[in-house]
Amino acid sequence: MEIGIGIPNTVTGATGEQLLTWARRADEAGFSSLATIGAVAHPGYEELTVFAAAAAVTERIRFFSNVLISPARSTAELAKQAVTVDQISGGRLTLGIGVGWRDADFRLTGRDFSSRGKVFDQQLRDLRTAFGGKEILSGTRPVAPSPVQAPLPILIGGTTDATLRRIAEHDVQGWTAGGMPPDAVAEWAGKVRTAWTDAGREGAPRIAALIYFGLGDDQASRNYLRYYYAFMGDETADMIAGSALRTPEAVQGAIAAYADAGVDELILDPTLSDPDEVKKLAEVALD
Repeated sequence: MEIGIGIPNTVTGATGEQLLTWARRADEAGFSSLATIGAVAHPGYEELTVFAAAAAVTERIRFFSNVLISPARSTAELAKQAVTVDQISGGRLTLGIGVGWRDADFRLTGRDFSSRGKVFDQQLRDLRTAFGGKEILSGTRPVAPSPVQAPLPILIGGTTDATLRRIAEHDVQGWTAGGMPPDAVAEWAGKVRTAWTDAGREGAPRIAALIYFGLGDDQASRNYLRYYYAFMGDETADMIAGSALRTPEAVQGAIAAYADAGVDELILDPTLSDPDEVKKLAEVALD
């Protein structure tokens, strides 16, 4: 199982300088991917912009949006932004996208929350059209150059029947689990693999998972997660805040559990912005 690390683009108080230092250190440490999470309705840094900057200061680490809420965006602009990152990075982008659950993200961008699933299905088709150098709207032009990767990898999130249908119907490369415990990830990964096989797709889907960590200031780590997930209510936000890995033993135990669950890449997502967290995690998570 590969071990990736998030970049603190949504962590309260993070600075641009910290993000670039974090990216350099993650690249040098040997993590497989540098991942973002994101929400419009939160004072964080935009994911693909962060990746473009990080690409300029790194050499080998991949970039993984885990996940970007695509129905709150214009498909044409998203395709252009994604190809920009893929080209600047030399083909290091994995586009993780999902339907989203915060209605505020859609109100802020002037898009309809209730139709986001239908929009998402169309986006999955249109993104492939755009990445193939074709126009996505009759009478226009292609919106972006060709990406370095063919195909540019897309992973989707979600735990609904629609997620399994999309795995079967669309040209995506796998599924990503956000904040799910290992046993739940194993169960859903099995469903994803079955949907993939039943659809006659070759090979196997890529399975990614995310879990939070914080190896420094415990209270700051908890405060950030409570704030980020406040939309879900105090009880749920407190539960998520308490679930982060905060000791070396907890990190190592989680790595073993997710590997047993059949995960291909585990992303350890930060709850603190101090770049020293990269070294602390590398010492306990990487061989």
